[in-house]
Amino acid sequence: QVQLVESGGGLVQAGGSLRLSCAASGRTISSYAMGWFRQAPGKEREFVATISWSGAVTKYADSVKGRFTISRDNAKATVSLQMNSLKPEDTAVYYCAASSSVVLPMSGHAYDYWGQGTQVTVSS
Repeated sequence: QVQLVESGGGLVQAGGSLRLSCAASGRTISSYAMGWFRQAPGKEREFVATISWSGAVTKYADSVKGRFTISRDNAKATVSLQMNSLKPEDTAVYYCAASSSVVLPMSGHAYDYWGQGTQVTVSS
């Protein structure tokens, strides 16, 4: 079992930045791909970013490419999402997730463990 706890959400003005963190406990996450997803009110959960177990490979949704950066520190069992140039449409609950898939997954169905989420609100 892997337990994931997100932090770092909050209220920020458009154009601002936030850094989300995901702390893992339980089994080591060093062999898991890690991802960030988000869900806005009335919308389906959507993929944001994912990172391979080594950190060497990353993928991003087109909507955040160039603005968000995912990173990980396996020694500290943490995954981060640096979000810059935030837009009101980035407002959502952001979830951290872990996947045992050998292929870097962009589908939520491929993720085995999920955190409780952290709210990000971007005001215009």
